[in-house]
Amino acid sequence: MAPVPPTDAELNTLITARLAALGIDLDQLPPGTAADPETGTPGRDSVLASLRSFVRGTVATLAAYQVPTPDATDPEAAKALSQQRVPILYPSNSTEWRKA
Repeated sequence: MAPVPPTDAELNTLITARLAALGIDLDQLPPGTAADPETGTPGRDSVLASLRSFVRGTVATLAAYQVPTPDATDPEAAKALSQQRVPILYPSNSTEWRKA
């Protein structure tokens, strides 16, 4: 059975919950799609539409990314390779964080 894509209402719930966890309240935006004439702040509905589009188009692509491997690599080994830590600019800092 193929996965069923989420509805707009389900995505709105996900988006508002994730933003609320970061301390962002979309209720502070003006209602509807029209921007606030004084500040230029976009309307809540247009922001949610933009974020839904982002989640539908980008998150699945990022989640499906796997590190490029040689052609002869076993698919199971390729999955394991894709779970390795990403190289970072200053590894000494990361080493200290992992000791904690």
